[in-house]
Amino acid sequence: MNKLWVKAHKRHRIIKNQDAPCGWGEHRDVLREILRDMDYPCPIWLEKHEKEFESFRRTVFKPEHFMEEVPFDELEVVFLDDADAAGHHPKDPRNEF
Repeated sequence: MNKLWVKAHKRHRIIKNQDAPCGWGEHRDVLREILRDMDYPCPIWLEKHEKEFESFRRTVFKPEHFMEEVPFDELEVVFLDDADAAGHHPKDPRNEF
């Protein structure tokens, strides 16, 4: 089962996290729903975040990526798919040697 996992970090500790079922390409809509449940504003999704998400299936938002003040140091968004559970990892240049 594919999931989107959202973690809010403050001082290197997870202060809040939540996941939800998510298909590839639905991440923005699912992220919006998760953030509504967590009572956090939506971040500004930049091209940098899109590239990181496509390449590594994960991206991180800092407080400066939000229009409102947020109670965390970073918001990490991770896409977990069935391949991750089976031990198969997405194409990651760090694994190519």
